[in-house]
Amino acid sequence: MPFAASNQRAALISTAIVAVAVLAGCGEKAPAGGGMPSFPPAEVTTLTVQPQSYPVTFEYVGQGIGSKDAEVRARVTGIVERRLYNEGSVVKAGQPMFQIDPRPYQAQLAAAEAEIARAQAEKSRAEREVARLRPLAERKAIGQKEADDAQSQAELANAAIQAAEAKATEARLNLSYTRVTAPISGVTDRAQVSEGSLATANQTLFTKISQLDPIWIGFNISENERLKLQRARQEGKLKLPEGKNGNGGYQVEIRLADGSVFPRIGRIDFSDVRVNPQTGTSEVRATVPNADGALKPGQFMRVVLKGAERPDAIAVPQVAVMEGPQGKFVYVVGKNEKGMEVATPRPIVAGDWSTVDGKNLWLVDSGLKGGDVVIVDGVARLMPGAPIKVAGAPGTKPAGPPGTPISKPAATADASAKPAAAEPKK
Repeated sequence: MPFAASNQRAALISTAIVAVAVLAGCGEKAPAGGGMPSFPPAEVTTLTVQPQSYPVTFEYVGQGIGSKDAEVRARVTGIVERRLYNEGSVVKAGQPMFQIDPRPYQAQLAAAEAEIARAQAEKSRAEREVARLRPLAERKAIGQKEADDAQSQAELANAAIQAAEAKATEARLNLSYTRVTAPISGVTDRAQVSEGSLATANQTLFTKISQLDPIWIGFNISENERLKLQRARQEGKLKLPEGKNGNGGYQVEIRLADGSVFPRIGRIDFSDVRVNPQTGTSEVRATVPNADGALKPGQFMRVVLKGAERPDAIAVPQVAVMEGPQGKFVYVVGKNEKGMEVATPRPIVAGDWSTVDGKNLWLVDSGLKGGDVVIVDGVARLMPGAPIKVAGAPGTKPAGPPGTPISKPAATADASAKPAAAEPKK
């Protein structure tokens, strides 16, 4: 026998001896004939599912919007002399923000006031002329036409005063517009112009102001999901909260980008009945108290709608749901031909999910019924038909349904919001 073949045979014999020694050390017996050793049944935890009512949440991607957004624009033309506020600061309605050079408008006001004085002088002259000619006309010393012309001149002088006063009012208004003030209270944006810039009336944008308390959170619901919710409600599979003016009475929870929950609850105040033909979605808006300005316009966040309920639903913990080639399935406790308890795969159709008391549940649309015993812990170690041992003393019945649901699936705007199902161990 060649030297290499002898070494290979010796190595195989050594490996077999080591394997037998390991099995002996672990308390396992190597079966006669060199077959595979038999392992004890996997220990698992089970849950007996029963229909009950579960709260349902819906989650979407939202964006902050100022409840009031105002553009601060020039109302007169002139050179910007000063900026009177700090960029990004909170301002009150009527607070001065910019100063446009007022001198041209001061001159216009002075000219208008001078015109008023001239018109008043002309009126006084015309009234004196009327007073002088009236007695003469009564004595027929002059013609009536001359007296009537004098009266007309007095009336024209009075009209000239009114026109001059209107011009003076306009001049005062334009002069007041040289001091640009905040139209609403809120948080300012950065200034779009600097000192020395030319501002053009009704065109130049100085800055923007956003009112943040309350703040609006806008999000969109797809047409497919809206129809799904309507159908489920009509079939009695879903109870939605009632709100005022046709808006849902949901409680709106805000989850920030770092996963934290905003401490204040909002309400739906607008739901558009129209569908955007370009996106196939409808706009919905929530209003949230924001006195400290923690939420900002343009900020992205998760919007969670709470208050809906699914009656007579069956739910299983998220960890019990596996993903296979044919879709999702769970292991239920079954019996083999020897009467032993074994893990039996059961295909299911999983619906919504959500979180209750910090635990996650899938709501099962089909595949399970009340009384089924589902394996909820230890599923990663199971194979179809593998013998199992339910945790607890011999003869102990599987645990019944919890007093409160562990978790429940929530309808989401996108699939990424749903928890990833555990993959079966191969």
